[in-house]
Amino acid sequence: MVIYFSRISVLLLFLCSWNSFITTAYDALDPTGNITIKWDIMSWTPDGYVAVVTIFNFQQYRHIQAPGWQLGWSWRKKEVIWSMVGAQATEQGDCSKFKGNIPHCCKKTPTIVDLLPGTPYTQQISNCCRGGVISSWAQDPATAISSFQISVGQSGTTNTTVRAPRNVTLKGPGPGYTCGPAQIVKPSKFISADKRRKTQALFTWNITCTYSQFLARKTPTCCVSLSSFYNETIVPCPTCSCGCQNSSQPGSCVDPKIASVVPASRKNSLEPLLQCTKHMCPIRVHWHVKTNYKEYWRVKVAITNFNYNMNYSQWNLVVQHPNFDNITQLFSFNYKPLTPYADINDTAMLWGVKFYNDLLSQAGPVGNVQSELLFRKDPSKFTFEKGWGFPRRIYFNGDNCVMPSPDSYPWLPNATPNLATSPFIILLIAFFSFLILM
Repeated sequence: MVIYFSRISVLLLFLCSWNSFITTAYDALDPTGNITIKWDIMSWTPDGYVAVVTIFNFQQYRHIQAPGWQLGWSWRKKEVIWSMVGAQATEQGDCSKFKGNIPHCCKKTPTIVDLLPGTPYTQQISNCCRGGVISSWAQDPATAISSFQISVGQSGTTNTTVRAPRNVTLKGPGPGYTCGPAQIVKPSKFISADKRRKTQALFTWNITCTYSQFLARKTPTCCVSLSSFYNETIVPCPTCSCGCQNSSQPGSCVDPKIASVVPASRKNSLEPLLQCTKHMCPIRVHWHVKTNYKEYWRVKVAITNFNYNMNYSQWNLVVQHPNFDNITQLFSFNYKPLTPYADINDTAMLWGVKFYNDLLSQAGPVGNVQSELLFRKDPSKFTFEKGWGFPRRIYFNGDNCVMPSPDSYPWLPNATPNLATSPFIILLIAFFSFLILM
């Protein structure tokens, strides 16, 4: 009876933690990561103000890729956008009541996008015009920022009459971000080019947005397969990791035999066009334990793109493994340790070398990148037994990848996995499988 109640307690505690994780979008590997939108009013105009809006991506490993960010909000009054520099509204709206000088946008709920590279200098400001692409903070802080200037009318002309926009939405590029209300903060300060003078904004709002994979998409976007030199078994991605082939709808995925005739007109579309596989994931990460030396061991990592509609620019991989505290060398990948908890160094961020393999091309012959990692053995914990050589978790572009079941990992020839499973564990697995299907 005591054991029964203790198991029920564990299940209830797990469910509460699961629910909390969904609602708070907490990321244990990047606990302080967020996107902060800073709205700095720089000057007043006869009927409003001129502001510089800056998007800071403070997330360590989650970036915004092509086709880029979209920022939206609702005006509190009858505001209009007279002009913009470094960005544009996607729709002008109904400006028929204006005569002479026509606003850039009259919509109550405007949607703003970044300008493309190559925009004339007269329409640019600092940190604009990269097509909405924003790097993660760990990869490149200099390009983890995007800015634009906006001239707002019919809004009030003092700190007490102006109102912050509400219902702010951020797509990066699809859904997944939840933004809080604008908060009044200390005015931003700016240092002159010669670093001898400081100026400051007249008024500043901050808006904080956090990411949740559950809000972004209903199914996972990547899976993991495993292999090793000491076992001939290749463990594939779990079947239907990211969905299943729809036999009732021919053409829902692309047969590899006819992949060469797939049109390339929808590159970087949010709607994937996948190669037909058993796992049906856009991305597969393969981890191969390659070689065992006296004092070192080597791993090969390969990332394959099965999506014909997406080139993944500035991709990154986050891997958890206890031997990352003794990584010795990487070949053709960049590396940075992620240590949100100072005493634990078991998480690495990997990404491509600029102009070499930082672009993961669409599905096809060149739709893959790979590298090898060399680890120094720690005699106190190194072993190939019980799947120790394989990663605990893998993220691609910030999304958690589906791992194979631990009892399917390649085992040493003289070892076999313990297949005994308690009824409680079976019940737990069945319950969460039901949640995923729902």
